[in-house]
Amino acid sequence: MATPRAPPQAAVPGGGAGAAAGGVTMRMFHGDVFLGEAEVFPMKQGAEGSLPFPSNEIRISHLSPTSERCPPLAILQTIAPFSVRCKLQAKLMPPHPSLHRLYLTCFNEYKSAVVVVGDEELHLVAMPSKVEKVPCFWCCSVRSGIYAASVGMLNLRCLAIVFDLDETLIVANTMKSFEDRIEMLSRRMDIEDDPVRIAGMSAEIKRYIEDRELLKEFIDTDTVTDNGRIVGTQKEEVLPISGGQERVLRPVIRLPERNAILTRINPEVRDTSVFVKLRPAWEDLRSYLTAKGRKRFEVYVCTMAERDYALEMWRLLDPEANLISSHNLAERVVCVKSGSKKCLQNVFKDKGCHPKMAMVIDDRLQVWDEKDQPRVHVVPAYTPYYAPQAEMANAVPVLCVARNVACNVRGGFFREFDENLLRKVFELMYENELLDLPYAPDVGDYLVCEDTNFAPNNKDVAPIPEGMSGAEVGKRLNGLAYPRDQKQIPSSTRLSDDDGVALRGIPGGTNIQSNGGSLATTPSLFVTVLQEIGRLCESRVEFRSTVSSGKNMQFSVEVLFSNEKIGIGIGKTRDEAQVLAAEKALQNLESNYLSFMAPVAGVLNKDVNKPPGSGNGFLEDITLSEDISMEEPSGSTLKEQDHSKALDRLSSVISLIRELVRDAAAALIFHFSVLINCLEDQHVVFRDQVRDSGSALNGEYHFQAELGGQILGRGIGLNKDFAKLQAAEEALKTLKTTTDPQIKKHLRPMQQLNFPLYPTQRHRETV
Repeated sequence: MATPRAPPQAAVPGGGAGAAAGGVTMRMFHGDVFLGEAEVFPMKQGAEGSLPFPSNEIRISHLSPTSERCPPLAILQTIAPFSVRCKLQAKLMPPHPSLHRLYLTCFNEYKSAVVVVGDEELHLVAMPSKVEKVPCFWCCSVRSGIYAASVGMLNLRCLAIVFDLDETLIVANTMKSFEDRIEMLSRRMDIEDDPVRIAGMSAEIKRYIEDRELLKEFIDTDTVTDNGRIVGTQKEEVLPISGGQERVLRPVIRLPERNAILTRINPEVRDTSVFVKLRPAWEDLRSYLTAKGRKRFEVYVCTMAERDYALEMWRLLDPEANLISSHNLAERVVCVKSGSKKCLQNVFKDKGCHPKMAMVIDDRLQVWDEKDQPRVHVVPAYTPYYAPQAEMANAVPVLCVARNVACNVRGGFFREFDENLLRKVFELMYENELLDLPYAPDVGDYLVCEDTNFAPNNKDVAPIPEGMSGAEVGKRLNGLAYPRDQKQIPSSTRLSDDDGVALRGIPGGTNIQSNGGSLATTPSLFVTVLQEIGRLCESRVEFRSTVSSGKNMQFSVEVLFSNEKIGIGIGKTRDEAQVLAAEKALQNLESNYLSFMAPVAGVLNKDVNKPPGSGNGFLEDITLSEDISMEEPSGSTLKEQDHSKALDRLSSVISLIRELVRDAAAALIFHFSVLINCLEDQHVVFRDQVRDSGSALNGEYHFQAELGGQILGRGIGLNKDFAKLQAAEEALKTLKTTTDPQIKKHLRPMQQLNFPLYPTQRHRETV
């Protein structure tokens, strides 16, 4: 519990500097018990300064719950900033004994005296004073019920998190939706003339057909044949929600290797069977939310799906009801009419949380009310059929990033709460003014609001939505044919100005930083090189960022290589700090971290206790403000760097790293710079091709190398540099073997191109 304040010492005529002149005498009651008279002073002059008490009497109905560590004024300032309506103090000296006892109880036990007026609560907060022995209060107004819910959450250092379901956590299909998607893709293939796109659509159709056949087998026989193994159903009991319902047993088949579940919404109707794909890393995110036996977040669901479907999808995600108890399920799973806006005020209609203390995980931003959008962490839509490799190809899965973002939000919120708001509240006296109240944290302060919806141009074709959503669910489960009500794809989308760490396997357009930051669009070369060194050496590279509390708001980013700090950068933005940290880390690697590098033979130094790929993308817990334990995700993105300028700056770093060319990481840098330079000397031009719908969604980049209008090579990568490198390698092979006179006539002498694709130590001296 926080250190108690000293109680007040004496009266202040006129209510202090913060109150308007001219008090009004009112009688005070606790229930029907008379407490004495008080003088009430409005905080503002004129009509705005009208007093909130009806009938000119103050009738207290109850005392608020005891707060263990947070004084009532800190709670009220968090959930209803600057809501002080008036001040009041005992009129007579000495004060009435009952009023004095009430004051001491509230002051010492961190309680407030509550006056209920309609749907509003007026909280009388006991305040210390600069003079002697006077019970004096500030009166704050707040929506009824919200204070009681917030006391527990703030004392436990707990926030709320709201999940969307479809294409955020799951993708679900019925037989009808499978057939519709297969038909839609087949029609697209008929009019498509690009062989690459045709091949992609064909593979997508094959994946749909494979899962459709499993669902059909489940419908017909209550079994599925998975890789030659027959798997039967298990009867899973559906816990009754509040209000009561009959005991329900659903036939369910769980296929953990496929990250899939087959279930039946109505156990008596086989046509309500659904094939559900769970987003990878959900278990990691779920375990974090309730780790160490205590809740870090109160969990809610807000979806546009039909209610029975939504409840079953959530049951599959939280089968043991650890995140939402069966008692709270009816209130915490909120279904919104398709086409309407989602709103946190409606999610918390039971007054379980204040919107300022809630964050949202959703794949779409625009479905949320505008005032709630700053509190939405937007994730890329889950597309297991269109891009099955996208999730696990990332260095950190999407839901692990969401988990790191949640850590960052919770850490930032309560750091501000403890270090700023609480500290200043303890310094406030009855005589202070309204504007002396400190700023209250808001979850939206710690989120970068971005919409990752695919924004097609005139040549791109958007991927079809993969699961059911909104009103479609009820129609399909009732066996009715229903035209696909597609999720609206905006014609233009605001993309982040920030850069991210775009490595092989991390989409550039929907790229996730390995340290859990935001979505990004363009890679930083320094960070890319550093991450590639870590990948080739099978050592994890982490970026950890903090914000100083000073006025300059400097950002500091540390680089950890296999848990060893190898560089630090400080800048005015996280972007700048991360670039500087990565550059410094590259410079330090040569002299201080050779033990992490692989020898030329390709044998990597490994920690036998840490098998490759064992990292889960999460950072270790740190301790903040007493017992707050959370992971500090390093997380921010980089602003777009001018590429040529970045290459110039990198040259000094490359000169150091070339000494390490005997290891694979340095060979990559060497190969990239020399190969590109040699080809450009041959007048080879690299063009960034227009990306198709698939590459746009997956963040792929397409480059082609041309000479005299002839295409020498193409490259596709999840990073511009690696796509360009792939095109360069193919072009080099073409130049060495071509007999085409149209290409040869443009060539300069070829001796400078006679180097191996991946140089060994034998070539080190000649470079």
